[in-house]
Amino acid sequence: MWLLAPLILLLLIALPLAASTALYLLRGGDLTGDWSRASRAATGQAPAAATTAEAVIQVYAARAFAWRGAFGVHMWFALKPENAAGYTRAEVMGFGVQRGLRAVRIGPGVADGEWFGNRPELIQEWRGAEAQALIPRILAAAENYPDRDRYTIWPGPNSNSFIAAIARELPELRLALPPNALGKDYLGPRTVFARAPSGTGWQVSLWGVLGVTLARDEGFELNLLGFVVGVDPGGLALKLPGFGNISLIDSRS
Repeated sequence: MWLLAPLILLLLIALPLAASTALYLLRGGDLTGDWSRASRAATGQAPAAATTAEAVIQVYAARAFAWRGAFGVHMWFALKPENAAGYTRAEVMGFGVQRGLRAVRIGPGVADGEWFGNRPELIQEWRGAEAQALIPRILAAAENYPDRDRYTIWPGPNSNSFIAAIARELPELRLALPPNALGKDYLGPRTVFARAPSGTGWQVSLWGVLGVTLARDEGFELNLLGFVVGVDPGGLALKLPGFGNISLIDSRS
């Protein structure tokens, strides 16, 4: 019986992570990476600011840089107020934090740019009057993020902890983060119970390394060492470490 727990951990975490790493390499992922040469080019997913008068909010997730991309994603907000000439990105970055830079970075940027060579996926979008009303609230939540000067790659606070915190602050966003957004379940050193990021349920989390989420949009998620396994009945999807959501139906049908 004493072998049961390690075996379950192997099946639920190690095997999916090994498979995810192998697939990442087969698709051309680089485990070492050269950030100075990696692409940050636009991918054509964001509406051009010059020809789009209405306000736009987009949330993106892209495989993380270098070896981290085998396991998880990096997330950010792209914000364009009505009639704005360009986009503002709101995200957390670890680069330079040890030298005194803030972890929260808010400023002009390429909304849909590759994350050091990794193409982002558009997770959610708002437009028009709804987006215009939400933008100042998102920016205020970003500025007031309690860990704006801290970054810890695991278990958090990291870039995904930041996005999840804003989502909890604004539950009307209904923003369910991908299961492989490692750090999304980090609630801080003293908080163990909170609203799920989507605002449609609740979660219990011990320092982001052990916990459970039960919500309408997220479904059921079990957090083991920061890696998520679970099921989304509404979206008919499995949740596996490294892979994120795996749909059980053909989305093209």
